[in-house]
Amino acid sequence: MSQKLLLSAKEIDIILHRLACQLIENHTHFEDTVLVGVQPRGTFLADRIKEILVKDYDVNHIKLGYLDITFYRDDFRRGEKPLQANQTHIDFVVENKRVVFIDDVLYTGRSIRSALTAIQSFGRPLEIELLTLIDRRFSRHLPIQPNYRGRQVDAINQEKVKVHWVENEGEDAVYLISK
Repeated sequence: MSQKLLLSAKEIDIILHRLACQLIENHTHFEDTVLVGVQPRGTFLADRIKEILVKDYDVNHIKLGYLDITFYRDDFRRGEKPLQANQTHIDFVVENKRVVFIDDVLYTGRSIRSALTAIQSFGRPLEIELLTLIDRRFSRHLPIQPNYRGRQVDAINQEKVKVHWVENEGEDAVYLISK
């Protein structure tokens, strides 16, 4: 198994600032916008985006939640081992709000489809957008595209894109892993 570095910590930082600026362009003060990190790995990216918006761009009053999609997945109960659920933390209503889903890698689109179903438990959003760090555009099973993308990666199905976060793996990096 080999791995190739796709993005370094510095490159990730530059991309995160660009994504934050794109959100500001489209949502200005975030009065009617909420950010929702898709569990488990989208939460690291969502936290970073919020931190950049608050610290570097003085955007205050950002509502951020975390959405667990485990029991909404179409592969729930299909694997050999049971799926481990995460905790949903959304302490606001999404009714008539602009929701921005945040996830680290967009691959088949199935996680986002699950998130679209799961978010309905919290109200009916006015609009839903998707922000992703990595877009694996040739691997889509569903017609889902990101509104905000950090980097587009063309990887064959046997290859895996792995995002490392300093909070979880001790480094900020994106790797392409080949078997």
